[in-house]
Amino acid sequence: MQLANTVDQIARKAKKAAATLPHISSEQKNSVLTTVAELLMQQRAEIQQENARDLDAAREKGLSAAMIDRLTLSDAVIASMVSGIKEVISLPDPIGNIDNLAVRPNGLQVGRMRVPLGVIAMIYESRPNVTVDAAALCFKAGNA
Repeated sequence: MQLANTVDQIARKAKKAAATLPHISSEQKNSVLTTVAELLMQQRAEIQQENARDLDAAREKGLSAAMIDRLTLSDAVIASMVSGIKEVISLPDPIGNIDNLAVRPNGLQVGRMRVPLGVIAMIYESRPNVTVDAAALCFKAGNA
């Protein structure tokens, strides 16, 4: 039951954040993402220390060597995570872009405007770097 409560609390906070994120400027989003990238590098040792605990638990549970390899946050993997964040920073902000704009005979303009979805939930296994990649993309697109 504790896990269900934790998930429920996270979902409620995400829903609240989803109301705010679409209104954050591109500059603010890029600033936050830059800070995240910097903190990943600055706190690399602490992250790897906690990752070592996860790896020990994975070995105790008998996970395969391939699975443990995917769970491992080496310096190269963390550098790749930082590189991925920087790539997201370089992308244009998608919010408000209008695609396929067409003018009807009566003068009405019809198009598709990009808007955030709201709350994004992901299920995946064994790749902690996916968390950072997905979070950066969701944040840039104004999703929680």
